[in-house]
Amino acid sequence: MTTDTLEQTAETAENWYSNDAATFGDRLAAAREAAGLSQAELAQRLGVKTRVVEHWEADAKEPRANRLQMLAGMLGVSLMWLLTGEGDGVEMTEEGDDSAEIKGVLAEIREVRAAMTVMTGRLGRLEKKLRQGLDQSAA
Repeated sequence: MTTDTLEQTAETAENWYSNDAATFGDRLAAAREAAGLSQAELAQRLGVKTRVVEHWEADAKEPRANRLQMLAGMLGVSLMWLLTGEGDGVEMTEEGDDSAEIKGVLAEIREVRAAMTVMTGRLGRLEKKLRQGLDQSAA
């Protein structure tokens, strides 16, 4: 190998993530890591096996539409960003660029957003039960 080839290989390995080259799996992994979650933690919150998340991040499989929406909400990114890289997503910064306090606040915001997503789904299910109960009592 020539020196130029070695330098290109090293540069590619160092800059493996870019918006232009990122796949769905790359964006999912970046958002999960930015949220401070392991693959196992994300899988547990979604109600899937860890292997499923591993396959998504490896671009071996794709999540269904309902899981995509849940992923976006839990990770604090837009659905469009997860799919295409456009929109509100994770900004890739050098390690140490953000203070620990800012990272803590961002992590807390993501947790609140994820909890709100779960509670919104629960509220929808309860409203549906209430409507069904009212329909039955009116009949």
